[in-house]
Amino acid sequence: MVGKTIKKWWPVFVLPTLAAFIIGFLWPFIWGIYLSFCKFTTVQDVTFVGLANYSKLLLDKTFSHSFWLTVIFAFVSSILINVLAFSIALALTKGFRGTNVFRTVFFMPNLIGGIVLGYIWQTLLNGLLSMWGQPLLALSAKNGFIGMLLLLMWQQIGYMMIIYVAGLNNVSPDLVEAAQIDGATSRQILFKIKIPMIMPSVTICTFLTLTNGFKMFDQNLSLTGGAPGKQSQLLALNIYDTFYARSGPMWKGIGQAKAVVFFILVVAIALIQLKATSSKEVQQ
Repeated sequence: MVGKTIKKWWPVFVLPTLAAFIIGFLWPFIWGIYLSFCKFTTVQDVTFVGLANYSKLLLDKTFSHSFWLTVIFAFVSSILINVLAFSIALALTKGFRGTNVFRTVFFMPNLIGGIVLGYIWQTLLNGLLSMWGQPLLALSAKNGFIGMLLLLMWQQIGYMMIIYVAGLNNVSPDLVEAAQIDGATSRQILFKIKIPMIMPSVTICTFLTLTNGFKMFDQNLSLTGGAPGKQSQLLALNIYDTFYARSGPMWKGIGQAKAVVFFILVVAIALIQLKATSSKEVQQ
């Protein structure tokens, strides 16, 4: 009886959510792709220009610089965050006293908004570590890159650590004990048992850190603002700068084209990463 009632009334529950999805996401997404082929100032004043925006995009040196800087930043930050988060999680699952306090302390930066974190680290790096009488972050793009890397690591390591802790706690003690009886070393237990068994956690954390690295905007805006001379500008900030900071209808279309390329890049790399890490997961 309950099953028949659900089958009869399911549209009542599904349609509001489906309508919200179409109105709030699907239609703006399709419209945004169309606008990438247009020149416009508002959505009421649109002129179709074909592939002109994409051809101009390829000639934009700030875009190519931001593109490769973002790719490097995403991969470097993902590796460092995951290695450090896993190392901390491994240490915190050893069973010594005070582990819950350490977990809380490491997780707390994740609760702070990106804009606030950016200004906090800007104060630390520019105020406390100024060199030669100039703000540290403004000296070079390298300093800005390192500053953003430190900020993102400090923010996300605790969150990834919690995921790794959950994965490590699910590793069967019987497997570890059997390996120890067979004479396996700690290194062998780590690489042959624990890491293969927590590959689902590795998949999740790698996906999150990669996509967060590519999408980073608010921390970039508040920490460096792209200085010096847009050399520390990541792709999301470059798109924002193109769309809002430059005047003229052509820049709106170019900014929209950049956003479409950005979307394709993130989706492609995320899918490749998910397939690569999921294929290594152990069936339990």
